[in-house]
Amino acid sequence: MTASDPSLLAALAALPTATIHEALGKAGAMTGAIKPLAPGTRLAGPALTVACPPGDNLGIHAAVDRARPGEVLVVDFGAETEAGPFGDVLATFARARGVAGLVIDGCVRDGANLRAMGFPVFARGLCMKGTTKTRFGSVGAPVVCGGVEVRAGDIVLGDDDGVVVVPQALVADVVSRARAREQAEAEMFARIEAGASTMDLLALRGFMPGA
Repeated sequence: MTASDPSLLAALAALPTATIHEALGKAGAMTGAIKPLAPGTRLAGPALTVACPPGDNLGIHAAVDRARPGEVLVVDFGAETEAGPFGDVLATFARARGVAGLVIDGCVRDGANLRAMGFPVFARGLCMKGTTKTRFGSVGAPVVCGGVEVRAGDIVLGDDDGVVVVPQALVADVVSRARAREQAEAEMFARIEAGASTMDLLALRGFMPGA
């Protein structure tokens, strides 16, 4: 899967992240602490990975400088929440380069402006504290973000439930499995509306005490 496979990316982007997580065998989900800055935000695209040393955002500037349209910045900031390495200046730069959005294991700042811009951001929260720009980490190397290993080109998807990452090699299979799950859930909804119990549909009675 690459950015040149628009049909598969579009298919993934249309699916809920929870469904994709289940289709991956309950894998790929970042920590729930990484949330959309604005409710209703959706995000999909191949990852451009970034790692920054503590308190420095030079790597993010370098990544945006070399980003290709449609890529998602995935930043390992070490889960640091006492700095805001990304704000409205970088968002303006990223949007001008066609970057699809940001996922950061850390905080951002300029929250009101970022929301007004409509630039998709998934982060641990907000922090106004600034950073240095003198220590380069890495761009394009594998990172761990939100507890998930992410490689450049992996597909990153976000919605109100959080962020999930699909390895390139698994995209076609995950699309197929996720669609099958959506169909099965649609049938389950119909049966519940008709009076069925989830205890029977999910074969849960055998786990009850005394069963």
